Amino acid sequence: MQYTAPVYALQLLELKQTLSMEMAENYHEIIKGLPAAIYICNAEGKITAYNEAAAELWGRQPEIGKDTWCGSWKLFHTDGTPVHLREYPMAVTLKEGRAIPGKEIVIERPDGKRVNVLPYPRPLFDESGKMIGGINSFIELTGKKTREEPLLENEEKYLQLSLALEKKMEERATTLKQSEERYHKMIEEVEDYAILLLDKEGIVQNWNKGAEKIKGYSENEIIGKHFRIFYLEEDRNQKLPDQLIHEASEKGKAMHEGWRLRKDGTKFWGSIVITALHDDENKIIGFSKVTRDLTQRKLNEDKLKAYTKELEFQNKQLEEYAHVASHDLQEPLRKIKTFVNLIMKNIDDRVTVNKYIDKINASAGRMELLIKDVLTYSQLSQTDELFVSTDLNKVVENVIEDYDLLLEQKQAKITFSALPVINAITIQMNQLFSNIISNSLKFCNEFPHIEITCENLSPAKLNDIPLLEINRDYVKITVKDNGIGFGPEYAEQVFKLFQRLHNDKYGTGIGLAICKKIAENHKGHITVSSEPNKGTTFNIFLPVL
Repeated sequence: MQYTAPVYALQLLELKQTLSMEMAENYHEIIKGLPAAIYICNAEGKITAYNEAAAELWGRQPEIGKDTWCGSWKLFHTDGTPVHLREYPMAVTLKEGRAIPGKEIVIERPDGKRVNVLPYPRPLFDESGKMIGGINSFIELTGKKTREEPLLENEEKYLQLSLALEKKMEERATTLKQSEERYHKMIEEVEDYAILLLDKEGIVQNWNKGAEKIKGYSENEIIGKHFRIFYLEEDRNQKLPDQLIHEASEKGKAMHEGWRLRKDGTKFWGSIVITALHDDENKIIGFSKVTRDLTQRKLNEDKLKAYTKELEFQNKQLEEYAHVASHDLQEPLRKIKTFVNLIMKNIDDRVTVNKYIDKINASAGRMELLIKDVLTYSQLSQTDELFVSTDLNKVVENVIEDYDLLLEQKQAKITFSALPVINAITIQMNQLFSNIISNSLKFCNEFPHIEITCENLSPAKLNDIPLLEINRDYVKITVKDNGIGFGPEYAEQVFKLFQRLHNDKYGTGIGLAICKKIAENHKGHITVSSEPNKGTTFNIFLPVL
């Protein structure tokens, strides 16, 4: 069956709707240069596209979206009688939704010139079958006697071009179809990623093998369900799926990581990307959702965090060991050395020697207890395991015993009222009071007097103290001395590691920095107030049992 060039051009135009964007652009350039006049209009009859041959035939350039197919020209039958507007070929096509066979008519252009043409209008439909407009093509017959006469050389050229175009388009369409089939096959077969297509409401439209493998649902079980089914109840209650859809709509893409649910109720750590899909008018028509199962990575990260936390704990232990070795154990050792020297001086005095031997045994016993506490501290990997019922009275008594020689040498006096029993790390409480008492004994020009008192804190008083939990019971332990003191501006500096006051004249070193850390370890707090030559007061806030 033979076709004239304009008819073939119309068929190729219809084919354009099924082509890729690149192919459609190439085809548009070809149609644009055809000598056959072609125009397209929407369902209301407004012209949406035309080529140069159509503008030349009409005698003017129509305005896209405003001018209609009837334009400013008039149509006549070949006998010279006017064609009624409702009989215009495009009018019939748009009204009845069918193609009109070519019938010779006469166009009168704005300049009055008349041109005989053969029109070939055809309707255009969208994917749902709704008519969205029409395409018309006509060939000029002016100078030819009848439609049946051969169009000779020009039409033969159009026909040859159309045949060549058809063959090329068929080849490209076949290639495109094969490419699309391979693409869909690839998506379906991917197992490491769950690739979903969602509609505008988030309803699942398709399902690949990766989705079935990761989430556990078959395609028949999940198509038509909302994708919020994959989220934990708390995430659904907080409307996380809706927030992600909204973000993708606003920004074009939404990314998130978190625990997701499989069909069997088990959880996996999913990394998701939701991308908005748009039509030619940039309206959102749905979303693509890609999910990757990163559960193993998450578990590895959690192990690394736990290891890092454990390493930090071990580092804190090392700091504690270093301080115990350099400070806490030094005092019993110094006493033992002192008593040994006194024994050597009084070797013939049996009574004195026995007294000093008893003191050596007491100091050795104290050192043994400290070493035992350090070993226990080092063997426990969790801080919670170190907290035990600790009598602070016994702690202070042990510290006083450690410093009995120094107290005697400085003629110092330590008094303390009844202290509570609290849940604490015993060795750290020993360090806390040892460091503060040592500090008071060291920085005093007169006879040191250290007074330790205690009071329970009411909930009203807790509001005035930072970092304390108002729903717990606390005690305030005050350690007051009559030492050299320091200016109020140094109240924060004394708790900083390796900070000393007044170029080492008045120093605190590491001891008070550790006191601050110990208080924080026990969910407590420590403050200091002081004035030069008026002594120093430490306030220690600790939770009770």
